[in-house]
Amino acid sequence: MIGRLKSDLMRLAGGEWLVSFTTRDDPRQLIDSLKDCDVTIDLKKYSPKRSKDANACMWSICADIGKALRPPVSKEEVYRQAIRAVGVYTDVTVCIWDVDTIIGRWSTHGDGWVADVIDDAGIGKKRLHLYYGSSTYTRDEMRVLLDWLTDQAEQMQIPLRLSREEEERLLAQWGKASCKQTAPATSAAG
Repeated sequence: MIGRLKSDLMRLAGGEWLVSFTTRDDPRQLIDSLKDCDVTIDLKKYSPKRSKDANACMWSICADIGKALRPPVSKEEVYRQAIRAVGVYTDVTVCIWDVDTIIGRWSTHGDGWVADVIDDAGIGKKRLHLYYGSSTYTRDEMRVLLDWLTDQAEQMQIPLRLSREEEERLLAQWGKASCKQTAPATSAAG
């Protein structure tokens, strides 16, 4: 849900806090299904999703690069290489016996959710980079990813289907088509 937090917090007699927000989405069905249950609430600053056109552009460049390589590689592998080269990641230290489980579970989020062992982090520990898929990227993060892919294609002398100006236009439209006229805050219950 997209909404806006209200500033009228209230502390109830039992010590709980009453937090409210407004939304243009109809919450009645969700509230009815979760009534009288404990729920998890995740609030974070709203960031519009990238446009479908920017996403299609990214995958098109990945496919073109993959076909031009010898031997050819999949567009997904090119995408993962790009994510590793310029992507957003979290650096974590884990016990060595948890490494395979964490990498396996992290990668189930999607093609760009890559996890790499970086180095030892002390006795019985490893340091990992957990890369986020581009579906979570901001406009600026997606711009870096598209620029890197475009540069790779140009270095390989692959003709691009879009000019830099067209790519910039796609990034400028990021989220506009799907944005509702609501405030920048999100809430999820589940």
